[in-house]
Amino acid sequence: MKSKSNEYRYILHADLDAFYASVEQTDNPQLKGKPVVVGAPTEARGVVAAASYEARKFGIHSAMPMRTAMRICNKLIRVSPRFQRYREVSQKIMGYFKEVTHLVEPLSLDEAYIDITNKYDHERVARNLKNKIKKMTSLDVTIGGGTSKTVSKIACQISKPDGLFLVKSGEEKQFLSPLKVSVITGVGPKTRNLLNSYGVITLRDLASCNIEWLRQNLGVKGYEFRNKAIGIDEDPVIPFRKTKSVSSETTFVMDTFNQTEIDNYIRVLAENVSRHLVETDLKGRTIKLKLRLSNFTTFVRQITLKFPTDDSHVIYTIAVNLFNRENKKHRSFRLLGIGVSNFSVTSQMSLFRQFI
Repeated sequence: MKSKSNEYRYILHADLDAFYASVEQTDNPQLKGKPVVVGAPTEARGVVAAASYEARKFGIHSAMPMRTAMRICNKLIRVSPRFQRYREVSQKIMGYFKEVTHLVEPLSLDEAYIDITNKYDHERVARNLKNKIKKMTSLDVTIGGGTSKTVSKIACQISKPDGLFLVKSGEEKQFLSPLKVSVITGVGPKTRNLLNSYGVITLRDLASCNIEWLRQNLGVKGYEFRNKAIGIDEDPVIPFRKTKSVSSETTFVMDTFNQTEIDNYIRVLAENVSRHLVETDLKGRTIKLKLRLSNFTTFVRQITLKFPTDDSHVIYTIAVNLFNRENKKHRSFRLLGIGVSNFSVTSQMSLFRQFI
């Protein structure tokens, strides 16, 4: 994948380890080495927004109900989120990235792509970034690198925590081949199970699939997944994208009509969307619910509020009301999604200022 300057482009994917929890442990040394989770209290029916690596040893993970997490580990320490503090730390770290290049694409407060194509020694750049972040913030960051976003993200993903793994140009296929298909973004449980049922277990298997077969079984995504399985991904690093909507969705492993199960999913998705909105200082007026039935019929229902919101309880309540209108007899659901859009101008400008 050559750039206009006739060089192979090279992209880093940097991801701060257990970011929220790590910030809390750094700010309060008494929390270091202890199982810590960040999230709302159990009485608010909150979910885990982040878990320290000490907490993860107990099987605790983000999006888990806080009540469940506290039951699993009776020594668990819960801390309420401080998004303003996380934004402050994030801006400092994004600033370090921008000292290297202006081609920095933040994905969230703790994650970014960095295009270092024009840098001579990629490993030195990555190592210097790791060392600087550790020295200036006491936080660990994992960095993966490759000639595409896909390769760099996977390299980062498999190197956590506190790792550094750079895939050289020409070695993408060798690196990717033995990995499970689920490492590709977009291959969720449903797609993974479908591929596995046909004997497609690794990226080597996926890369050798007939493109027509993939198109029939996975639609337009099939071709994209096959390319990514061999490291082909032309998506550029874009320093700023105007956010039009924030959404989160899940495809159920098995179709369901269970009201309690669906309610729990709505709560988790609302928390995910709310957290992203708060992180990026956005509030929206339009709340959407996306539903897919067992027969693959897909539709969206939405409500526009008088005032913009980023509140998880508001998003959850409206999404439940929208779902109840569609929860008719004999309907079984296979996908659920929640989105917020119609952002105010003030919020968009605030986001722009954060990333320039």
